[in-house]
This record gives sequence, C-alpha cells and structure tokens, in this order.
Amino acid sequence: MKSRVLIVDDDYAALEMMQDLFESKGYIPLTAPNGIEALNLIKNQEPDIVLSDIRMPEMDGMQLLRVLTKEYPHIPVIMITAHGTVNTAVEAMKIGAKDYILKPLSLDEILAKVERITQLSSLIKENEYLLAKLQQTYDFTNMIGKNDKIQEIFRLVKDVATTNTTILINGESGVGKELIANAIHYNSARVKRPFVKVNCGVLAESLLESELFGHVRGAFTGAIKDKIGRFEMANGGTLFLDEIGDISLNMQLKLLRVLQEGEFERVGGTETIKVDVRIIAATNKDLKKAIKEGTFRQDLFYRLNVIPITVPPLRERKDDIKYLVNHFIEKFNRVYGKTIQEVEPKAMELIEEYDYPGNIRELENLIERIVVLDKKGKITAEDLPSYIRQNEEEDYPSEVDFDEGLSNIVDSYERNLIIKALEQNKYNKFQTAKMLKMNRSTFMSKLKKYGIK
Repeated sequence: MKSRVLIVDDDYAALEMMQDLFESKGYIPLTAPNGIEALNLIKNQEPDIVLSDIRMPEMDGMQLLRVLTKEYPHIPVIMITAHGTVNTAVEAMKIGAKDYILKPLSLDEILAKVERITQLSSLIKENEYLLAKLQQTYDFTNMIGKNDKIQEIFRLVKDVATTNTTILINGESGVGKELIANAIHYNSARVKRPFVKVNCGVLAESLLESELFGHVRGAFTGAIKDKIGRFEMANGGTLFLDEIGDISLNMQLKLLRVLQEGEFERVGGTETIKVDVRIIAATNKDLKKAIKEGTFRQDLFYRLNVIPITVPPLRERKDDIKYLVNHFIEKFNRVYGKTIQEVEPKAMELIEEYDYPGNIRELENLIERIVVLDKKGKITAEDLPSYIRQNEEEDYPSEVDFDEGLSNIVDSYERNLIIKALEQNKYNKFQTAKMLKMNRSTFMSKLKKYGIK
C-alpha cells in the first residue's frame, strides 16, 4: 500500500516541486496551503506523514503541529524552516515533531527523512497490531475450562497479572504452564515491554549462564563479541524461566543474587548491570522434595514461590475435555481448511475416558492428526487410535507369547511406549525424554537399541 504524504506550504512552487518528487517515488502526495486546509483534508484523507512549513498565513506550522500532536498523535510531522528560525524548529521538536528540514530544500534530504520516518512508523503500527493480537489471544475470556480448579486458577491469574510479584507455576508437562505465563504478561502493566522466555532444562550450565546474563568478548572460547543476556533483553518486562527445577545448584545461587539485588555481571565482565524484571518460573518437578534431596536451594524456592499456581493434569479435569476438543477442532479447521462440525457421542465418550499422560499437548496433537486426515466432516469412534478406542495403552500386549522370554516381551513393550511418546511430542527427542523421565544419553541409547529413527 502506497504511503500518503501531506505537504503544507503557502509557496506553490515548493508544493509543486515536492508533489512531483513524491509522485515519482511511488507516494501519494496531498497538498494544502495552510494549517486550516490541512486539518480539513486530514479529516477525509488521513496521511501517513505530514511535511509542514512553519511560516504560513491563517494557521502557521506551529499551530498546526500543536493540533496534530493532540488530535492525531500517531501521524509523524516534519517541519520545514529557514536557517534563521532554527530555534523555532528545535522548539517544534520539543512539542512533538519527528524532524525538521532547512531551506533551501534538498530533495534528497526530504526523501531520505520521509522514507526513514514512514518506515519507522510502519514498524510501530505493525508492532502495535501484533501486540493487540497477542493481547486478544491471551485475554482471560479466551482461557478454556469450566472445571472449578481451573476457574480458581483463572481468577488468581487475573488478580496477580496487574502486580509485579514473582510467580511459580507448577504442573506436569503439557498442562499449559507457558499459556498461563503468557496470559499474566499480556494482561500486566508490562505488556508493552519484552516477554522473554528461557527453557532452563535444555542448556548446559555454562551455556545457561551466558544465555541468562550475557558475556563479554573473550570470556571463553568462541566468545568473539559481547552478548547481552535474557535478563537485559527483558529489562522493564517479564522473564519466563521454564523448567527452573532443572538448573544446577551453582546456577541457582547466581539466580538468587539477581532476584535479591536486581543486578548481575556478564560472564567474564566486571560491570554491574541493574535490571527491572518480573520473574515467572515454571517446573514439572516437586521442588519441596528436591529441597529435601539437596538438589534445590530452599532460599531460592521461597524467592520464587511468592505466588504459587498449581495447574492440574487433564485427568483431574475431564469435564473440560469437550471444550478443549471443540476449541482444537475450530483451530485446526482454520489451519488446514477443513470443515469438521461434529463429534459423534461415542467418539466424545471415548476421548473423555482416556487419561492423557501428555495432558493438553497430547489431546491437541490427537485432534490435529484427526483433522488432517478427515474426509467425512465429522469425528467418529473409528477415527480414534486403538489405544483410545480400547481405553488402554496403545499396543499393550493383551495376549503374550511367553515363549519369547520376559526380556524380549519387555523390550517390545518398551519400544512401543517410546514410539507412542515420540508421536505425542511430535518427535521432539528432548521433550520425549523428559516425559519419560529419562536422561538424554539413556534415551538416545534406547533409540539406537530399538532401531527407532
């Protein structure tokens, strides 16, 4: 879409020259000889940018700027002035002008400044649009669940969102901890500031320290330039520390200092950096048990656990399954251009009976798979995988050939369970290993042993 440029000047030669310039560069030029006519024009054809001379009859450029700043603050203004009135141009910048251009006019300078400001204005509008979409997505009214436990969580989330307090979200993998963290940030006073996420469980200690706090050039092999960390990125906003229970005791101590004092040093650096960051942490581990086992610091736990939110697994809120199923059907209908309108009662009954060890993530993956393969416009019992139709684990050996020996029987069952877990996690090996509570090296050796690619 072409940008509209409003040129306001009582010098008709200057108007014509700039009009020709912008037409030749693909803009839509609008013109007015004074501020009054410019305002009348803006009511009908709002421009993307205004270039205004300062000295004009009836309503001069400064008067026009004051009106625009008050009534149309989203429209950037560039003032045009003679060398003798530079002080006036500087005053215009204080009022709200984005820039000024000195006479005699340079066409290259005019074009360069207009292009820079319109591009910046376009980025700002795009960011505002994306922010509005995010706020709409994570609006409390869009959070799905009628279950009493979930409704209580929604009320708590709504109450704490407007505060700056630290929050610890507990729950099994796949229950929607990150969704709640998003809802808190995008309904908080920090909504226009960054929301930065870190999965603490996927990084080695040395990498996590650099990721959180940044590093200076030469701090370690491969540190070829300075790097800011996630705390600095999130300054003024929110930092979401996912899988906080997986970090080492050494990292826990460093994190505790930041939470207590609001400051840190980059890896290899000496400069103390202060930040204002709201912390939301999440874990699928029992941190109180970890404290007893000596793997999690009690003082850090109390720093994080100011407002605890425990999200129940899907098997404890089965009355919400039908609402989630309908939500996911609508979502994937849009994504894949499908038109599923119905879930047969028997199919819904079977879907609701299953326990979903992978929680909402597993249910979402199930519905996505059914929608992708749909050819009937409805979901029937036959569309469901066998482990749900039979209300048992997929490929469970109901009839066992004991001649194979216990070791082979167990291997076969274990292989099928690993494949099922991979499918639920869209073949993400890290997430699958975490779901199965296996360390990465053991999990990779299992894949190799069973020839799973």
